[in-house]
Amino acid sequence: MNLGFLESGGLAPLPAFLTSLALGLLIGLERERNPASKAGLRTFALVSLLGTLAALIANKTDSPWILAAGLILVGLMMIAAYARESGEAADPGTTSVAAVCVCYGLGALIWLGYPTLAVMLGVITTMLLYFKPELHGLSQSLTRQDLLSILQFAALSFVILPVLPDQDYGPYSALNPHQIWLMVVLISGISLAGYVALRITGGHHGVLLLGLFGGLVSSTATSMVYARHARSHGMLQLSVVVIVAANLVVPVRLAVLAAVVSPAILPRLLPALGAALVCSAVGAFYWWRKLREQPALSVPEIRNPTEIRTALGFGLLFGVVLLCSAWLSDVAGSGGLYAVALVSGLTDVDAITLSTLRLYDLGAIASVEATGAIVLALASNIVFKLGLVLFVGGAALARRCAPTMLAAAAGAGAMLAIVPA
Repeated sequence: MNLGFLESGGLAPLPAFLTSLALGLLIGLERERNPASKAGLRTFALVSLLGTLAALIANKTDSPWILAAGLILVGLMMIAAYARESGEAADPGTTSVAAVCVCYGLGALIWLGYPTLAVMLGVITTMLLYFKPELHGLSQSLTRQDLLSILQFAALSFVILPVLPDQDYGPYSALNPHQIWLMVVLISGISLAGYVALRITGGHHGVLLLGLFGGLVSSTATSMVYARHARSHGMLQLSVVVIVAANLVVPVRLAVLAAVVSPAILPRLLPALGAALVCSAVGAFYWWRKLREQPALSVPEIRNPTEIRTALGFGLLFGVVLLCSAWLSDVAGSGGLYAVALVSGLTDVDAITLSTLRLYDLGAIASVEATGAIVLALASNIVFKLGLVLFVGGAALARRCAPTMLAAAAGAGAMLAIVPA
Protein backbone atom coordinates (compact mmCIF):
# COMPACT_ATOMS: atom_id res chain seq x y z
CA MET A 1 0.00 0.00 0.00
CA ASN A 2 1.31 3.43 -0.98
CA LEU A 3 1.33 5.71 2.07
CA GLY A 4 3.20 8.56 0.42
CA PHE A 5 0.24 10.91 0.85
CA LEU A 6 0.60 10.58 4.63
CA GLU A 7 4.19 11.80 4.53
CA SER A 8 3.38 14.62 2.14
CA GLY A 9 0.56 15.77 4.41
CA GLY A 10 2.63 15.60 7.59
CA LEU A 11 0.74 12.51 8.76
CA ALA A 12 3.62 10.05 8.82
CA PRO A 13 3.12 9.33 12.56
CA LEU A 14 -0.55 8.40 12.00
CA PRO A 15 -0.04 4.59 11.74
CA ALA A 16 1.75 4.62 15.09
CA PHE A 17 -1.10 6.51 16.74
CA LEU A 18 -3.71 4.21 15.18
CA THR A 19 -1.89 1.16 16.53
CA SER A 20 -1.66 2.84 19.92
CA LEU A 21 -5.37 3.65 19.84
CA ALA A 22 -6.25 0.03 18.98
CA LEU A 23 -4.14 -1.29 21.85
CA GLY A 24 -5.72 1.14 24.31
CA LEU A 25 -9.20 0.15 23.18
CA LEU A 26 -8.35 -3.56 23.50
CA ILE A 27 -7.17 -3.24 27.11
CA GLY A 28 -9.91 -0.73 27.93
CA LEU A 29 -12.56 -3.09 26.60
CA GLU A 30 -11.63 -5.65 29.22
CA ARG A 31 -11.47 -3.06 32.04
CA GLU A 32 -14.86 -1.65 30.99
CA ARG A 33 -16.40 -4.95 32.10
CA ASN A 34 -15.11 -4.44 35.65
CA PRO A 35 -17.57 -2.25 37.61
CA ALA A 36 -14.92 -1.34 40.19
CA SER A 37 -12.45 -0.05 37.62
CA LYS A 38 -12.02 3.73 37.40
CA ALA A 39 -10.71 3.47 33.84
CA GLY A 40 -12.50 2.04 30.82
CA LEU A 41 -12.45 2.22 27.05
CA ARG A 42 -11.92 5.97 26.70
CA THR A 43 -9.39 6.31 29.49
CA PHE A 44 -7.17 3.51 28.27
CA ALA A 45 -7.37 4.69 24.67
CA LEU A 46 -6.39 8.23 25.70
CA VAL A 47 -3.58 7.01 27.96
CA SER A 48 -2.14 4.90 25.15
CA LEU A 49 -2.30 7.87 22.78
CA LEU A 50 -0.69 10.02 25.47
CA GLY A 51 2.21 7.59 25.69
CA THR A 52 2.80 7.75 21.94
CA LEU A 53 2.45 11.54 21.93
CA ALA A 54 4.85 11.95 24.87
CA ALA A 55 7.41 9.70 23.15
CA LEU A 56 7.09 11.70 19.94
CA ILE A 57 7.54 15.05 21.70
CA ALA A 58 10.43 13.70 23.81
CA ASN A 59 12.11 12.41 20.66
CA LYS A 60 11.63 15.55 18.62
CA THR A 61 12.68 17.92 21.40
CA ASP A 62 15.43 15.69 22.75
CA SER A 63 13.80 15.89 26.19
CA PRO A 64 13.42 12.35 27.62
CA TRP A 65 12.10 13.78 30.89
CA ILE A 66 8.78 14.46 29.14
CA LEU A 67 8.18 10.72 28.80
CA ALA A 68 8.91 10.10 32.48
CA ALA A 69 6.76 13.05 33.54
CA GLY A 70 3.84 11.67 31.55
CA LEU A 71 4.11 8.28 33.27
CA ILE A 72 4.19 9.93 36.71
CA LEU A 73 1.19 12.08 35.80
CA VAL A 74 -0.85 9.07 34.66
CA GLY A 75 0.03 7.10 37.80
CA LEU A 76 -0.88 9.98 40.12
CA MET A 77 -4.13 10.52 38.24
CA MET A 78 -5.23 6.92 38.77
CA ILE A 79 -4.14 6.87 42.41
CA ALA A 80 -6.12 10.06 43.06
CA ALA A 81 -9.21 8.52 41.42
CA TYR A 82 -9.17 5.56 43.77
CA ALA A 83 -8.18 7.64 46.80
CA ARG A 84 -11.57 9.37 46.67
CA GLU A 85 -13.24 6.15 47.72
CA SER A 86 -13.39 5.53 51.44
CA GLY A 87 -14.17 2.47 53.50
CA GLU A 88 -12.49 -0.85 53.97
CA ALA A 89 -14.57 -2.50 51.22
CA ALA A 90 -13.35 -0.07 48.58
CA ASP A 91 -11.38 -1.59 45.72
CA PRO A 92 -7.76 -0.38 45.98
CA GLY A 93 -7.54 -0.50 42.18
CA THR A 94 -3.90 -1.56 42.04
CA THR A 95 -4.53 -3.75 38.99
CA SER A 96 -6.15 -0.93 37.02
CA VAL A 97 -3.42 1.51 38.03
CA ALA A 98 -0.75 -0.92 36.86
CA ALA A 99 -2.69 -1.61 33.64
CA VAL A 100 -2.96 2.10 32.85
CA CYS A 101 0.77 2.60 33.39
CA VAL A 102 1.52 -0.41 31.16
CA CYS A 103 -0.83 1.00 28.53
CA TYR A 104 1.06 4.32 28.62
CA GLY A 105 4.34 2.47 28.23
CA LEU A 106 3.02 0.46 25.28
CA GLY A 107 1.98 3.65 23.56
CA ALA A 108 5.50 5.00 23.99
CA LEU A 109 6.98 1.70 22.81
CA ILE A 110 5.09 1.96 19.52
CA TRP A 111 6.63 5.32 18.72
CA LEU A 112 10.10 4.12 19.74
CA GLY A 113 9.98 1.57 16.91
CA TYR A 114 8.71 -1.63 18.58
CA PRO A 115 5.09 -1.92 17.40
CA THR A 116 5.09 -5.73 17.15
CA LEU A 117 6.45 -6.09 20.66
CA ALA A 118 3.91 -3.56 21.94
CA VAL A 119 1.02 -5.44 20.33
CA MET A 120 2.21 -8.76 21.78
CA LEU A 121 2.54 -7.25 25.25
CA GLY A 122 -0.85 -5.58 24.90
CA VAL A 123 -2.55 -8.88 24.08
CA ILE A 124 -0.77 -10.60 26.98
CA THR A 125 -1.81 -7.77 29.33
CA THR A 126 -5.44 -8.12 28.25
CA MET A 127 -5.32 -11.88 28.79
CA LEU A 128 -3.91 -11.44 32.28
CA LEU A 129 -6.70 -9.02 33.13
CA TYR A 130 -9.44 -11.15 31.59
CA PHE A 131 -8.44 -14.50 33.10
CA LYS A 132 -8.33 -13.26 36.70
CA PRO A 133 -10.79 -15.91 38.02
CA GLU A 134 -8.90 -18.74 36.33
CA LEU A 135 -5.53 -17.49 37.53
CA HIS A 136 -6.89 -17.04 41.05
CA GLY A 137 -8.30 -20.57 41.00
CA LEU A 138 -5.00 -21.92 39.73
CA SER A 139 -3.06 -20.25 42.53
CA GLN A 140 -5.49 -21.60 45.10
CA SER A 141 -5.24 -25.17 43.79
CA LEU A 142 -1.45 -25.24 43.99
CA THR A 143 0.08 -26.26 47.29
CA ARG A 144 3.21 -24.94 48.92
CA GLN A 145 5.03 -27.94 47.46
CA ASP A 146 3.82 -27.04 43.95
CA LEU A 147 5.01 -23.45 44.28
CA LEU A 148 8.33 -24.72 45.59
CA SER A 149 8.63 -26.89 42.47
CA ILE A 150 8.01 -23.90 40.20
CA LEU A 151 10.54 -21.73 42.06
CA GLN A 152 13.16 -24.46 41.97
CA PHE A 153 12.62 -24.95 38.24
CA ALA A 154 13.06 -21.20 37.76
CA ALA A 155 16.34 -21.40 39.71
CA LEU A 156 17.54 -24.31 37.57
CA SER A 157 16.66 -22.49 34.35
CA PHE A 158 17.40 -18.82 34.95
CA VAL A 159 19.98 -18.76 37.74
CA ILE A 160 22.23 -21.78 37.32
CA LEU A 161 22.05 -22.45 33.56
CA PRO A 162 23.19 -18.99 32.31
CA VAL A 163 26.42 -19.03 34.39
CA LEU A 164 27.65 -22.47 33.32
CA PRO A 165 30.37 -22.47 30.63
CA ASP A 166 29.28 -23.70 27.21
CA GLN A 167 32.55 -25.52 26.50
CA ASP A 168 33.59 -29.17 26.11
CA TYR A 169 35.80 -30.70 28.81
CA GLY A 170 37.14 -34.07 29.83
CA PRO A 171 38.04 -37.18 27.86
CA TYR A 172 36.58 -37.35 24.36
CA SER A 173 35.33 -33.76 24.91
CA ALA A 174 32.12 -35.37 26.08
CA LEU A 175 31.40 -33.16 29.12
CA ASN A 176 29.86 -29.76 28.50
CA PRO A 177 28.54 -28.17 31.74
CA HIS A 178 26.03 -25.96 29.93
CA GLN A 179 24.71 -28.81 27.78
CA ILE A 180 24.50 -31.19 30.73
CA TRP A 181 22.53 -28.70 32.81
CA LEU A 182 20.33 -27.88 29.82
CA MET A 183 19.31 -31.54 29.80
CA VAL A 184 18.53 -31.26 33.51
CA VAL A 185 16.30 -28.27 32.78
CA LEU A 186 14.59 -30.11 29.92
CA ILE A 187 13.80 -33.19 32.01
CA SER A 188 12.72 -31.07 34.98
CA GLY A 189 10.45 -29.00 32.75
CA ILE A 190 8.69 -32.05 31.33
CA SER A 191 8.33 -33.56 34.79
CA LEU A 192 7.08 -30.28 36.26
CA ALA A 193 4.43 -29.96 33.55
CA GLY A 194 3.11 -33.41 34.37
CA TYR A 195 3.36 -32.77 38.12
CA VAL A 196 1.34 -29.55 37.96
CA ALA A 197 -1.23 -31.10 35.62
CA LEU A 198 -1.57 -34.06 37.95
CA ARG A 199 -2.04 -31.79 40.98
CA ILE A 200 -4.65 -29.65 39.19
CA THR A 201 -6.74 -32.41 37.62
CA GLY A 202 -6.19 -35.12 40.22
CA GLY A 203 -8.32 -38.12 39.35
CA HIS A 204 -11.37 -36.16 38.28
CA HIS A 205 -10.74 -36.32 34.54
CA GLY A 206 -10.55 -40.07 34.03
CA VAL A 207 -8.25 -42.96 34.56
CA LEU A 208 -6.38 -42.51 31.28
CA LEU A 209 -5.46 -38.90 32.02
CA LEU A 210 -4.35 -39.89 35.49
CA GLY A 211 -1.99 -42.45 33.98
CA LEU A 212 -0.72 -40.07 31.29
CA PHE A 213 0.02 -37.25 33.73
CA GLY A 214 1.59 -39.71 36.14
CA GLY A 215 3.79 -40.97 33.30
CA LEU A 216 4.93 -37.44 32.58
CA VAL A 217 6.12 -37.12 36.16
CA SER A 218 7.58 -40.62 36.44
CA SER A 219 6.28 -43.78 34.82
CA THR A 220 8.31 -45.88 37.27
CA ALA A 221 6.88 -44.12 40.33
CA THR A 222 3.34 -44.28 38.95
CA SER A 223 3.72 -47.99 38.17
CA MET A 224 4.99 -48.69 41.68
CA VAL A 225 2.25 -46.68 43.41
CA TYR A 226 -0.59 -48.28 41.50
CA ALA A 227 0.95 -51.73 41.72
CA ARG A 228 0.57 -51.29 45.46
CA HIS A 229 -3.03 -50.04 45.01
CA ALA A 230 -3.83 -53.13 42.92
CA ARG A 231 -3.82 -55.26 46.07
CA SER A 232 -6.75 -53.24 47.43
CA HIS A 233 -10.29 -54.45 46.83
CA GLY A 234 -11.68 -53.36 43.44
CA MET A 235 -8.49 -51.58 42.34
CA LEU A 236 -6.91 -54.26 40.14
CA GLN A 237 -8.52 -53.31 36.84
CA LEU A 238 -8.05 -49.59 37.46
CA SER A 239 -4.38 -50.09 38.32
CA VAL A 240 -3.81 -51.93 35.04
CA VAL A 241 -5.19 -49.00 33.05
CA VAL A 242 -3.13 -46.41 34.95
CA ILE A 243 0.13 -48.40 34.70
CA VAL A 244 -0.26 -49.12 30.99
CA ALA A 245 -1.22 -45.49 30.29
CA ALA A 246 1.76 -44.22 32.28
CA ASN A 247 4.13 -46.36 30.21
CA LEU A 248 2.43 -45.09 27.06
CA VAL A 249 4.07 -41.71 27.73
CA VAL A 250 7.66 -43.04 27.68
CA PRO A 251 8.11 -43.33 23.87
CA VAL A 252 6.44 -39.94 23.42
CA ARG A 253 8.79 -38.43 25.99
CA LEU A 254 11.84 -39.93 24.25
CA ALA A 255 10.64 -38.63 20.89
CA VAL A 256 10.30 -35.12 22.31
CA LEU A 257 13.80 -35.30 23.80
CA ALA A 258 15.23 -36.46 20.48
CA ALA A 259 13.39 -33.72 18.58
CA VAL A 260 14.80 -31.06 20.90
CA VAL A 261 18.35 -32.39 21.29
CA SER A 262 19.10 -34.14 17.99
CA PRO A 263 16.42 -33.91 15.29
CA ALA A 264 18.68 -35.57 12.71
CA ILE A 265 18.18 -38.97 14.35
CA LEU A 266 14.38 -38.86 14.19
CA PRO A 267 13.94 -40.60 10.79
CA ARG A 268 15.49 -43.78 12.20
CA LEU A 269 14.31 -43.49 15.81
CA LEU A 270 10.66 -42.50 15.29
CA PRO A 271 9.50 -45.80 13.69
CA ALA A 272 10.76 -47.76 16.71
CA LEU A 273 9.22 -45.35 19.21
CA GLY A 274 6.04 -45.25 17.14
CA ALA A 275 5.73 -49.03 17.29
CA ALA A 276 6.11 -48.95 21.08
CA LEU A 277 3.53 -46.18 21.26
CA VAL A 278 0.99 -48.03 19.13
CA CYS A 279 1.35 -51.25 21.13
CA SER A 280 0.96 -49.35 24.40
CA ALA A 281 -2.01 -47.37 23.09
CA VAL A 282 -3.82 -50.52 21.94
CA GLY A 283 -3.29 -52.14 25.32
CA ALA A 284 -4.37 -49.03 27.25
CA PHE A 285 -7.52 -48.71 25.15
CA TYR A 286 -8.35 -52.40 25.57
CA TRP A 287 -8.08 -52.36 29.35
CA TRP A 288 -9.84 -49.01 29.55
CA ARG A 289 -12.81 -50.43 27.64
CA LYS A 290 -12.95 -53.37 30.02
CA LEU A 291 -13.05 -51.03 32.99
CA ARG A 292 -16.78 -50.61 33.65
CA GLU A 293 -16.84 -48.91 37.03
CA GLN A 294 -14.34 -46.33 38.25
CA PRO A 295 -13.93 -46.24 42.03
CA ALA A 296 -12.58 -43.18 43.77
CA LEU A 297 -9.16 -42.43 42.31
CA SER A 298 -6.12 -41.62 44.39
CA VAL A 299 -3.35 -39.40 43.08
CA PRO A 300 0.08 -41.01 43.42
CA GLU A 301 2.26 -39.39 46.05
CA ILE A 302 5.22 -38.42 43.88
CA ARG A 303 8.05 -36.27 45.13
CA ASN A 304 8.80 -32.81 43.84
CA PRO A 305 10.24 -33.45 40.33
CA THR A 306 12.39 -30.28 40.31
CA GLU A 307 13.96 -30.70 43.73
CA ILE A 308 17.53 -29.41 43.69
CA ARG A 309 18.86 -32.70 45.04
CA THR A 310 17.00 -34.61 42.33
CA ALA A 311 18.30 -32.25 39.65
CA LEU A 312 21.88 -32.57 40.87
CA GLY A 313 21.51 -36.35 40.97
CA PHE A 314 20.22 -36.47 37.43
CA GLY A 315 22.96 -34.12 36.21
CA LEU A 316 25.61 -36.29 37.86
CA LEU A 317 24.06 -39.47 36.45
CA PHE A 318 23.84 -37.92 32.99
CA GLY A 319 27.49 -36.88 33.09
CA VAL A 320 28.67 -40.29 34.33
CA VAL A 321 26.63 -42.14 31.72
CA LEU A 322 27.89 -39.77 29.03
CA LEU A 323 31.52 -40.35 30.00
CA CYS A 324 31.13 -44.12 30.40
CA SER A 325 29.30 -44.38 27.10
CA ALA A 326 32.00 -42.45 25.26
CA TRP A 327 34.78 -44.51 26.84
CA LEU A 328 33.16 -47.91 26.33
CA SER A 329 32.10 -47.01 22.81
CA ASP A 330 35.72 -46.16 22.03
CA VAL A 331 37.20 -49.22 23.76
CA ALA A 332 34.62 -51.91 23.03
CA GLY A 333 32.67 -50.42 20.13
CA SER A 334 28.89 -50.58 20.04
CA GLY A 335 28.91 -53.48 22.52
CA GLY A 336 30.19 -51.22 25.28
CA LEU A 337 27.55 -48.60 24.59
CA TYR A 338 24.83 -51.24 24.59
CA ALA A 339 26.06 -52.56 27.95
CA VAL A 340 25.74 -49.09 29.47
CA ALA A 341 22.28 -48.69 27.91
CA LEU A 342 21.15 -52.03 29.29
CA VAL A 343 22.25 -51.25 32.85
CA SER A 344 21.33 -47.55 33.06
CA GLY A 345 17.98 -48.14 31.38
CA LEU A 346 16.90 -50.21 34.36
CA THR A 347 16.47 -47.10 36.47
CA ASP A 348 16.46 -44.05 34.17
CA VAL A 349 15.92 -44.15 30.42
CA ASP A 350 16.21 -40.35 30.10
CA ALA A 351 19.87 -40.15 31.11
CA ILE A 352 21.12 -42.78 28.67
CA THR A 353 18.92 -41.33 25.90
CA LEU A 354 20.29 -37.82 26.33
CA SER A 355 23.88 -39.00 26.69
CA THR A 356 23.56 -41.14 23.56
CA LEU A 357 22.11 -38.23 21.59
CA ARG A 358 24.95 -36.05 22.81
CA LEU A 359 27.54 -38.59 21.58
CA TYR A 360 25.71 -38.81 18.27
CA ASP A 361 25.84 -35.03 17.85
CA LEU A 362 29.57 -35.10 18.61
CA GLY A 363 30.07 -37.70 15.88
CA ALA A 364 31.39 -40.26 18.37
CA ILE A 365 28.76 -42.85 17.39
CA ALA A 366 26.67 -43.58 14.31
CA SER A 367 22.90 -43.36 14.09
CA VAL A 368 22.59 -47.16 14.14
CA GLU A 369 24.44 -47.37 17.45
CA ALA A 370 22.55 -44.42 18.94
CA THR A 371 19.09 -45.73 18.08
CA GLY A 372 20.06 -49.25 19.15
CA ALA A 373 21.20 -48.00 22.56
CA ILE A 374 18.03 -45.94 23.08
CA VAL A 375 15.71 -48.81 22.13
CA LEU A 376 17.71 -51.22 24.31
CA ALA A 377 17.43 -48.83 27.25
CA LEU A 378 13.68 -48.52 26.62
CA ALA A 379 13.27 -52.31 26.60
CA SER A 380 15.42 -52.63 29.73
CA ASN A 381 13.30 -50.02 31.49
CA ILE A 382 10.07 -51.78 30.51
CA VAL A 383 11.32 -55.13 31.81
CA PHE A 384 12.42 -53.51 35.07
CA LYS A 385 9.00 -51.91 35.62
CA LEU A 386 7.26 -55.17 34.78
CA GLY A 387 9.36 -56.89 37.45
CA LEU A 388 8.41 -54.11 39.84
CA VAL A 389 4.73 -54.65 39.03
CA LEU A 390 5.09 -58.38 39.65
CA PHE A 391 6.95 -57.91 42.95
CA VAL A 392 4.73 -55.15 44.36
CA GLY A 393 1.35 -55.82 42.75
CA GLY A 394 1.36 -59.57 42.40
CA ALA A 395 0.98 -62.10 39.60
CA ALA A 396 -2.59 -61.13 38.69
CA LEU A 397 -1.55 -57.55 37.92
CA ALA A 398 1.60 -58.64 36.08
CA ARG A 399 -0.35 -61.05 33.85
CA ARG A 400 -2.57 -58.19 32.71
CA CYS A 401 0.21 -55.66 32.17
CA ALA A 402 2.83 -57.99 30.64
CA PRO A 403 1.33 -58.46 27.12
CA THR A 404 1.10 -54.73 26.46
CA MET A 405 4.43 -53.79 28.00
CA LEU A 406 6.38 -56.64 26.37
CA ALA A 407 4.67 -55.97 23.04
CA ALA A 408 5.85 -52.35 23.23
CA ALA A 409 9.46 -53.46 23.81
CA ALA A 410 9.29 -56.12 21.10
CA GLY A 411 7.60 -53.78 18.63
CA ALA A 412 10.28 -51.13 19.09
CA GLY A 413 13.05 -53.70 18.57
CA ALA A 414 11.38 -55.25 15.52
CA MET A 415 10.78 -51.91 13.86
CA LEU A 416 14.39 -50.89 14.52
CA ALA A 417 15.56 -54.05 12.76
CA ILE A 418 13.28 -53.44 9.78
CA VAL A 419 14.05 -49.77 9.14
CA PRO A 420 17.19 -49.46 7.01
CA ALA A 421 20.18 -47.65 8.46
